[in-house]
Amino acid sequence: MQDASRIIQTAHEMADAARHAILPLFRSTDLVADNKRPADFDPVTQADRAAELAMREVLARLRPDDAILGEEYGSTAGTSGLTWILDPIDGTRAFISGATSWGVLIGLSDGQDVIYGMIDQPYTGERFEGGLGRAQLAGPHGTRDLQVRRDVPLERATLMTTFPEVGTTAEGASFRRVAAKAQLTRYGLDCYAYGLLALGQIDLVIEAGLQSYDIAGPLAVVQAAGGIVTDWQGGPAAQGGQVIAAATPELHRAAMALLAG
Repeated sequence: MQDASRIIQTAHEMADAARHAILPLFRSTDLVADNKRPADFDPVTQADRAAELAMREVLARLRPDDAILGEEYGSTAGTSGLTWILDPIDGTRAFISGATSWGVLIGLSDGQDVIYGMIDQPYTGERFEGGLGRAQLAGPHGTRDLQVRRDVPLERATLMTTFPEVGTTAEGASFRRVAAKAQLTRYGLDCYAYGLLALGQIDLVIEAGLQSYDIAGPLAVVQAAGGIVTDWQGGPAAQGGQVIAAATPELHRAAMALLAG
């Protein structure tokens, strides 16, 4: 893509703007969480809203012809054929708890595929980036290439997910079949788990009930690092729903077979 460098620059400016909006409110007594779903606890804060608005302002200035899909402010039409998919704070429950597993998610779709993505953790200063020739982690300890871990069978794999329930009762049962075979299962990592997968620290992430803005950025990062991201049937995962991210084809196949029962 001819303007790849400009796209990457725009993504970094958006992530910087989101950091500036979010960090003053993290672990702050001024933080207020509203509940978007009265039947359940689905929090949103002024940090979520401010971060998405900050990213939208960057796009309005640098790439006004691109479309936007954001968690808090919905869809904005564009004419370029490119759509930015934004989750200003993925892991708001972690955010309001003072934990650091949340992140700012940025994905870019060309209408067919997610071609670029970013997972940014403002508090730790870590930025995972994948696509358009990039597969790297930049942070306080320098910059390093992202590469998934190889040659780890399921019985020695580390598996992560966000919620112990993993969606519906049936989806949870499917997940537990995989967890029973894995060496280690950890919960509550939100988007940070996908960064760890791309970094070669863990081997599998399995989730359900995702939206497109939950997975677009992480999908691009994991794929750029050599991993595989699909739905539980092996199809495209960019629209969300049931998602499995695996370090290798062998691990992906083994987990898929158990998910299917």
